[in-house]
Amino acid sequence: MTLTKRRDFLAANSGKRAPMPGFVLLVKARGDGDPAMRIGYTVTKKIGNAMVRNRIKRRFRALAREILPQSGVAGADHVLIGRSDGLTRDFAQLRADLTKALAKVVR
Repeated sequence: MTLTKRRDFLAANSGKRAPMPGFVLLVKARGDGDPAMRIGYTVTKKIGNAMVRNRIKRRFRALAREILPQSGVAGADHVLIGRSDGLTRDFAQLRADLTKALAKVVR
């Protein structure tokens, strides 16, 4: 499920964070008893124009589809904040970064 409301993004901001070269991962347990994982994506205008931001978000969605089902935190909100390296970084490297970031947050 995807995060759409601003308050959910702001709530996730108070959770655990794992900065990586291509993104920053925020994870916040909701504590509502629902085991579903939710994900949100955000890329600021500082990174580039709409085409660049959308391309980064597409890469993030592909990453999340691939990695979150097995490595994500159940019952938590996950937010990927894009950085400029998110566009140029190799996809395999981004995948390794996300796995590492999730392991760091779970610890």
